[in-house]
Amino acid sequence: MSRKRRRSGQAPRPKPPAEAGAERGYARGRAKDEAARAELRPLAPGERPTAVTVGAIVALLLGLANVIAVIAGWDGAAGSDDRARAVAGSLLVTGLLLVVAWGMWQSKYWAVLGMQTLLALTLIAAALGIVTAENLAAMLILVAIIAGAGTLFWFMVKAMARIQMPERPSRAR
Repeated sequence: MSRKRRRSGQAPRPKPPAEAGAERGYARGRAKDEAARAELRPLAPGERPTAVTVGAIVALLLGLANVIAVIAGWDGAAGSDDRARAVAGSLLVTGLLLVVAWGMWQSKYWAVLGMQTLLALTLIAAALGIVTAENLAAMLILVAIIAGAGTLFWFMVKAMARIQMPERPSRAR
């Protein structure tokens, strides 16, 4: 029953039937999804999608850059306790990046999903950083980070679909 008061003796209005266009739209979307799935081909043994290879290399390079930064003492911490925490955090992130790089090199679904999570967090942090950017150079760096991370994220979506695809049964008759 509606919130509006009805005049006494007035019958409630019947609800209109579901529009046929809404069903067609849903069916059309479902057909597009099925067509996209049919176009995907499973990975051959030892094959790795290009986006996953690029992601593995990026994760490895970021992990190595993190190690170099720790060795060079570039952690931004002032006190010895702060430095120890910063080094521990850097080593944790480095370990995570190296595990993700290895997993992606092996075309593991969990590694690609983990890399996409790291990319999503990077996108959020960079977008929030733009709000507080103090100069044009910082803003341009953050925009470049968003463009790179966003592009890699986008191309990894299809790669994930191919990695998790089951083998199609052969149709020998």
